[in-house]
Amino acid sequence: MIHPPRTLMEVYDMLPEGTLAELINNHLYMSPAPLFNHQDTSGEIFFQLRQFLKNKGKVITAPFDVKLDERYNAVQPDIIVILKSNPNQINKEGKYIGVPDLLVEILSPGNKDYDLITKKELYEKFGVQEYWVVDPDTKLALGFSLNENHYQKISEEIGVIKSALLNANFSF
Repeated sequence: MIHPPRTLMEVYDMLPEGTLAELINNHLYMSPAPLFNHQDTSGEIFFQLRQFLKNKGKVITAPFDVKLDERYNAVQPDIIVILKSNPNQINKEGKYIGVPDLLVEILSPGNKDYDLITKKELYEKFGVQEYWVVDPDTKLALGFSLNENHYQKISEEIGVIKSALLNANFSF
């Protein structure tokens, strides 16, 4: 870049690789590295999704940028599912611009409202088909499915993600 950054997205794009940061509605949010229970739960869910989706799509873990648009919204969900049928795929540069099919967020201490309100509203607005929020301490998994542009709760289980989109259950 030959000029100073003019937008927050340009600032975001200049952050060092691996920085835990998100740009939501043109507001920059940063967070510390996740704790063990968070990573352990994320790893277990990722492993099961990857086995299940072997030839049906991509499963990616954070940190990985998902640019929902090119100007105001870039997030790093804990787990990202992009099915082969999705018109937006990872580009030649290894980046993703578009709306994934399914997102999973693992709660961290102090971020429940961020994942259950701020990010849920953002994902709903952009049309993410299915959104899961998992508490790594209690193992409570809340699932939401997009129906007529609004999320409806589809599941509230301990230790199980019951995906309507994938028509499968994932225990952790």
